[in-house]
Amino acid sequence: MKVGIYGQFYHTDSGKYIEELLIALDQENIEVVIEKNFLNLIHLNKTVLKEYKHFSTFEELDTTYDLFFSIGGDGTILKSINFIRDLNIPILGINTGRLGFLATIQKEEIKQTIFSILQKKYSISERSVLCIQTNPSSDEIGENNFALNEIAVNRKNTTSMITIETWLDDQYLTSYWADGLIVATPTGSTGYSLSCGGPVIVPQTNALVITPIAPHNLNARPLIIKDDTKITLRVSGRENFYLASMDARIATLSNETEINITKAPFTISMVELRPDSFLQTLRKKLLWGEDRRN
Repeated sequence: MKVGIYGQFYHTDSGKYIEELLIALDQENIEVVIEKNFLNLIHLNKTVLKEYKHFSTFEELDTTYDLFFSIGGDGTILKSINFIRDLNIPILGINTGRLGFLATIQKEEIKQTIFSILQKKYSISERSVLCIQTNPSSDEIGENNFALNEIAVNRKNTTSMITIETWLDDQYLTSYWADGLIVATPTGSTGYSLSCGGPVIVPQTNALVITPIAPHNLNARPLIIKDDTKITLRVSGRENFYLASMDARIATLSNETEINITKAPFTISMVELRPDSFLQTLRKKLLWGEDRRN
């Protein structure tokens, strides 16, 4: 068995959990390859003495990997897909961050998690991905033109709202007067979109949600559409530029740049140790069913 490991940060109390993970994998004779910058952090903090192979880019990974560990929060998983892309390597998120809708495995559960993985006691949740294309083509978007959570447009260098003309499959929908607009996958429905009043969508739903950010036209509401819909956006405003974000990545585009958003031709595989873990996460993170009035 061969696994990759990626993390962004080295929290003060996470060293023992990283060490525990590496020892558990070593005891099971699992081949481990660690992202180079994260491996440097591990060596800097003297977590383990053993030498490990490393990778730096997507091109250094291939389909020989059985699993990809993401150590951190949901943001770390969103960064992980830059390495995975269309390789279909299942991602398992170990949560050393805070909320953790995607990184659902708690750091205290590492040993049990490794045992469950070896016993094949897990399922795979296929998550849809969004792809962005611009007309004319923009170098700022680059080859990492996809997002697991959402693609959004926002105002830049102004407190004034922007206008986002929106088409669905080349049919005009409306013009949003707002701070911005979010197009989210079911995975991203519990992120930025949710904080702007969008609905929660279970991961297996073949849908996307369009959520305006602080709309000035107050009758504008989140809209759920089929996930095979092509979404076209044209932005205008007092400034000549606006921001386009793909999860945590941000690009600056001119107002003449048209955006086309479609469903990507590949999915991201998320490891779930329990078939209903998404529903359990909703109840836990959103405090559903709890009465805290007293």
